[in-house]
Amino acid sequence: MDLSDFYYDLPEELIAQDPCGLRDRSRLMVVPLDRDEFEHRWFRDLLKYLRPGDNLVVNDTKVIPARLLGEKKVTGAKMEVLLLKKLEKDRWEALVRPGKRAPVGTEITFNGGLLEGRILDDTAYGGRIVEFYYNGSFDEVLDRVGLMPVPPYIKKPLSDRHRYQTVYAREAGSAAAPTAGLHFSPELLNSIRAMGVTITPVLLHVGLGTFRPVEVQDISLHHMHAEYYEISGESAAAINLTKQQGGRVIAVGTTTTRCLESVAQEYGQIRPCSGWTEIFIYPGYRFQVIDGLVTNFHLPKSTLLMMVSALAGRDRILSAYEEAVRQKYRFFSFGDAMLIV
Repeated sequence: MDLSDFYYDLPEELIAQDPCGLRDRSRLMVVPLDRDEFEHRWFRDLLKYLRPGDNLVVNDTKVIPARLLGEKKVTGAKMEVLLLKKLEKDRWEALVRPGKRAPVGTEITFNGGLLEGRILDDTAYGGRIVEFYYNGSFDEVLDRVGLMPVPPYIKKPLSDRHRYQTVYAREAGSAAAPTAGLHFSPELLNSIRAMGVTITPVLLHVGLGTFRPVEVQDISLHHMHAEYYEISGESAAAINLTKQQGGRVIAVGTTTTRCLESVAQEYGQIRPCSGWTEIFIYPGYRFQVIDGLVTNFHLPKSTLLMMVSALAGRDRILSAYEEAVRQKYRFFSFGDAMLIV
């Protein structure tokens, strides 16, 4: 398929610049898989579409303050580093901007020397390997120095960093939020459990694979960057039990979907495991685990738009997006939600 097959027009004013006042009060577009019509609801109405015996699977990764603003040690030139993946103690894969000013050997200082970094090598996708130097705990230093890595299309400063974090975030390691989960409040999750729906956590640390743009016209030639995932024994058992008993597995977000489908593709079923996934899901893919998806509205020509098109069909998804524009839904990370089921 051609990259242009996944383009749509989006007025800039529909790109959400801040989160909804209350997490579960965003809007929800429902896209049924069995008919060509859309429903317009509020996110808390998700309860109407879940059934006892369903399993809502969430990604409990936690976003780290991965955006570092610093200066070149020698010249004082402004530099920005976005942490992507921890390799070993104090060494990270990262994106460094401006890249032309960051050859191997460049030293960067952050927050008056509270944290320092040195570029050790280049990566195949245009990133850098950076080694950091500091006193004390890296996590504590990063919490003082780093900023939450909100996407570049969000121009408004983030007033509360907790709003770029799900309420069930557990293990730190993501360079971006699993944004479909931002809509869930503790109260809504309790209501979902009370109706007999299981809520099961899995882990996928969001990195470059999720938000890297597609730069080839033939999308089948696009290569996803690896992201780390984990599924515990308890979670694997809960998901398999749901399938055995005829319940539906509803994934919260494209990252959760990547985790589940990666494991099923490799092992033929969900099992306790961890590893790195490079799975790229686009139309023609046959889903093995998920029966439905809670997701946000995604960027034109993105791998995330391709994934939801694989589930619901490209024509249906593009029609839904056109309808969302007409209805003035809010788009992208802090925007409204879609339920495909």
